[in-house]
Amino acid sequence: MVRRLLVVFAWTLAPCAVAVAVLHSLWNHDLSSPTAFATAGAFVLAVLLSAILNRPSTPILLTAASTAVALAAMLHLDASDPGALTPDLLALCAIVTLVIGLGTVVRTRLGASAVNVLADGLMVAIGSWLVVWVVLAEPLVSSSTATDITIVRGATLGGSIVVLFLLATLLFSDASPRASTMLLGTSALIALAGFITRAVSQRADVVLERSTVASIFLASAVAAGAGMLHPTVRDAARPGPLRLSPPLTTRLVTTTVSLVAPVILLALTDPHDGRDRVVRAASVGVLAVAATIRIVQSVRDNARTQDRLVRNALTDPLTGLPNRTLMLEYISESLRSAWRTHRRPTVLFIDVDRFKNINDSLGHSIGDDVLTHVATRITGVLSPSATVARIAGDEFVVLDPDTESPAQSVSLAERVLDALREPVRTAEGDMFVTASVGVAYASDDHLLKADDLMRHADTAMYRAKGAGRNCIALFDESMLAVATGRLEMETALYRALERGELRLVHQPIIDIDLGIVVGFEALMRWDRTDGRTVAPSDFIPIAEETGTIVPLGTWAINDALSHLRRWIDTGVVSTSTTMSVNVSARQLVDPQFVDAVSNALVVSGLSAEHLWLEVTESVMITETAQTLQALRRLNSMGVRVAVDDFGTGYSSLSMLQRFPVQCVKIDRTFVQELGDERETQNLVRTIVAMADSLNADIVAEGIETEQQLTQLAAMRCHRAQGYLISPPIAAEHVPAAVQRIQDTTWV
Repeated sequence: MVRRLLVVFAWTLAPCAVAVAVLHSLWNHDLSSPTAFATAGAFVLAVLLSAILNRPSTPILLTAASTAVALAAMLHLDASDPGALTPDLLALCAIVTLVIGLGTVVRTRLGASAVNVLADGLMVAIGSWLVVWVVLAEPLVSSSTATDITIVRGATLGGSIVVLFLLATLLFSDASPRASTMLLGTSALIALAGFITRAVSQRADVVLERSTVASIFLASAVAAGAGMLHPTVRDAARPGPLRLSPPLTTRLVTTTVSLVAPVILLALTDPHDGRDRVVRAASVGVLAVAATIRIVQSVRDNARTQDRLVRNALTDPLTGLPNRTLMLEYISESLRSAWRTHRRPTVLFIDVDRFKNINDSLGHSIGDDVLTHVATRITGVLSPSATVARIAGDEFVVLDPDTESPAQSVSLAERVLDALREPVRTAEGDMFVTASVGVAYASDDHLLKADDLMRHADTAMYRAKGAGRNCIALFDESMLAVATGRLEMETALYRALERGELRLVHQPIIDIDLGIVVGFEALMRWDRTDGRTVAPSDFIPIAEETGTIVPLGTWAINDALSHLRRWIDTGVVSTSTTMSVNVSARQLVDPQFVDAVSNALVVSGLSAEHLWLEVTESVMITETAQTLQALRRLNSMGVRVAVDDFGTGYSSLSMLQRFPVQCVKIDRTFVQELGDERETQNLVRTIVAMADSLNADIVAEGIETEQQLTQLAAMRCHRAQGYLISPPIAAEHVPAAVQRIQDTTWV
């Protein structure tokens, strides 16, 4: 609250500086006028409040107080005895105090960065000095005024130029100005104008009321009081943040005027004597030197900036390695230089395995440390002619232009893998990192481009990942055909639904004891318009990886429930018949999935108990938290959950207890091995007993023989599905299939 009040008071007091100057000048009051006393009182009060509440640094406080005292005494004595030396000494004291205070602020706020603006400040100061010399200083020196007064007044003018230099340095710097700094700088600039005006008034050919000079200094005092009141005065002499937009236009305009104005003035006036000529020549020389320094500095800054931009555009900021653009240039150059030689450049595409897990679990800073270590190790095992680049988050590319055979290429990749076998030391402890490496060996085809060679290595890297990670794959043309086919399939899959290429088939599930159909499992099929049929094992993984499985899965649930609704309404099956639909981890983590299931039930008019959602063991293991939350929400609605292909994954009994599971489906591999395999029979009995202990239904998949069905019935497995009972069939053939199944005696 106090801080806000001080801010309001400071910005309210600042405009009063103009009002004070105008009032005092118009009414020609002397220093005993109410305006002068009110100004002095306001300044003293502002300094006291600032000292108590804001606690500014000692240099700021002493500069403001001593400058004000010196100016007040100077004005008082100047009014009583204009020809005395004391007022000029006090004016010089005020200037010296300002120089010391501003110098302290420049040194502490800008530090080493002040070097960047010294040349600009010097040009402003020298340019101003030339104007002051011609207009004020030279006539003063040439006058008959006593020597001591002349020296003091000349020193005051010189000090004013130093003040201007320091103010220009602050103005041009990249340090973001604080409100108090701006107000105090304005106060110093007004005071500087007062000193110049006072010097003008001392010329014999100029008639200027002393109240005008006093008005300017009173306005300076008001502005200084506003600056002292502002809470930011506490940090006025401390380093500040950099500006987002440096004052480049202000620097350009100010320095240009500082160069042009003196030149015009010197061209319009002639030197009075030798001394004047020497001062002019020396000043112009210093100004030329400052301008030259500034030009050289600008050229160097531009060169450094351009170099930095080029470096940032072509290198990775984390590791300093070349990026994709620069690496493609290196590869292109190596292909050109290798043409018609025995050399065949090799490109390795390296992807750090499961790097996303490191970022997600330990944070990006640890991830950055890991990438830096990986880059260092890869670089350390390469020949001097090889180049390493980081082209994406966890992807590196190696170019060796001197390889001569595929064996050398593979050997290079093996050295890279060996370099990563040792644990990486991070702030969180030792960490083992592996990588998948794709190897592309340049052929003697002169039409091969750099982008093609890198793409081949990338394709091989994905083959290495698919082979289990932490291994090497050497590119061949068959990989490119597979990758092209996969891309084509991804594109076609996006439009398969809208083209009506997808359909559902249904495999009946029977009650072994009763011999009736108690449910169906809906399975997706893709018949493309070009006549090709794509196997689910080919397109379902792609749909899951690309996210297309989410809309496809929603369509499948709606279509399956609509079929079941029609069969119940037409009496094909009983009202308790269920529909099982497979769902993936990608669907379960989709925030709209539960609502989509609820909407499908509403549209079909079926209760939630009619729907079974089948998940694999791997889904429960890899997506535990999100999957569990979604399945519990669905289960609370009445939707039941089945574990598909049970026994092929790594789920534990504790996991089955945590998940809302109401059905366990025995995988077909166990059913097919029942026969005389006593170990398999015991395992199936154990699965059935476990399901009974969990109060879950049990369904056997993949029944192909009557012997398998009989054995399962003897093991108290009550439900089954498989080709013996019925293959997956289209919706229009379900009524006939149900009739046939229920007319057959199974056990």
